[in-house]
Amino acid sequence: MTNVIAEFSRGADKIWKLLNAQGPISETTLMNMTMLNEQMFYGAIGWLARENKVNRNGHVYKLGPTNLTDKIGTDAGKIWGLLTTLKEADMNAIAKLSQVNDADAYSALGWLACEQKIDAKSMIVLK
Repeated sequence: MTNVIAEFSRGADKIWKLLNAQGPISETTLMNMTMLNEQMFYGAIGWLARENKVNRNGHVYKLGPTNLTDKIGTDAGKIWGLLTTLKEADMNAIAKLSQVNDADAYSALGWLACEQKIDAKSMIVLK
């Protein structure tokens, strides 16, 4: 089974390097250029947002202090609370029970993975 936390980290590295080399890039172009699937892309964005390294203006991402804390941080808090109660949940349950769409749920999981609060392989809370 894939180690999703390592994949989020590698995806964040790919996105950071590309934005560093080329400047602002649209979401679609960035996803295509990094060859990340949607889940890994949003997880990587959540990781970079937690590190305060990426921001978004519409559908364009660029490096710099994040402006995504309110959305991703709030969603991460909802999912963290849910996982602390349930201890384990699959992605469908996480999105449904937290009332967060799939893309935002992956971003929130990327945020939590960056904080080393979850084991994204099995969605088990670590801390």
